[in-house]
Amino acid sequence: NGPNCSLGSSVGIPSAAVDGPKVADAMARPQVSCLCLLLGALSTCFLVPPAAQSRGLRGIPGASGSSEPSKLIGAAQVAGCTSLLSIAVLLRSVGRRASQDELKKQVGYKAVDDYVKSGTVIGLGTGSTAAFAVDRVGEKLKSGEFKDIIAIPTSIRTKEQAESLGIPLATLDTHSDLDVAIDGADEVDPALNLVKGGGGALFREKIVEMCAKKFIVIVDESKLCDGLGPGFPVPVEIVPFCHEHTMRQIAALPALKGCEPVLRLGNVANNQPDGDEPAITDNGNYIVDLKFSS
Repeated sequence: NGPNCSLGSSVGIPSAAVDGPKVADAMARPQVSCLCLLLGALSTCFLVPPAAQSRGLRGIPGASGSSEPSKLIGAAQVAGCTSLLSIAVLLRSVGRRASQDELKKQVGYKAVDDYVKSGTVIGLGTGSTAAFAVDRVGEKLKSGEFKDIIAIPTSIRTKEQAESLGIPLATLDTHSDLDVAIDGADEVDPALNLVKGGGGALFREKIVEMCAKKFIVIVDESKLCDGLGPGFPVPVEIVPFCHEHTMRQIAALPALKGCEPVLRLGNVANNQPDGDEPAITDNGNYIVDLKFSS
């Protein structure tokens, strides 16, 4: 589940504010969200439409109801990790006729335009939204707007996409200090807790993104939720050895009481059953999707 993260552990979220209002109160409690990479925001830029504000995401005083971008600043700490990473969720409110792919493209492009520059080392996420960010990096390299970019992919799929676009690639073995990482998320709650792993690349994503000074999360409004769990199963990557035993142990954790662990079958990039064999990650592991009714 990524460095320094453990199932069922307590996650401390210190209150902090940098050039903006506080969005996280001090707390330490067992959380389901410890199964995903829990990151906080330092110098975080949100584009928060009114619909998002109604879900509990607050903007700069005076920005409520405005079509202009709002800022939210907060801080959260990965369980057991002493460093704070930066996270920005980019949300765009556009016309009702805009398709979800158009929304994803807008936020993917904006993340690259706002946070990537020449001479930087970047982490490239995996998934339908992150793919647009990878496309944008390729476009800017081809046009000459970007130079001397080095990218660390978070999956075989992203590696192949980046190679097809001529993006220079490396690994954490040679470049472990990233300037920025850009990725999507499956759910985001008002406290900035995330669910990662719908696309099956959660393990590599978390390792790469924890090495970045800034972690930019790009989502559209459909990914906002009031609380993690009921809307999207929480994925956990496990080793194949005795996987049924592991699933029972996960379900027995006090912090996960009431969850139903379901082995992902078929295509690893789809959490809906579409085959008879266990889905295999890039690391040769299985994925268990934890389903919650509340």
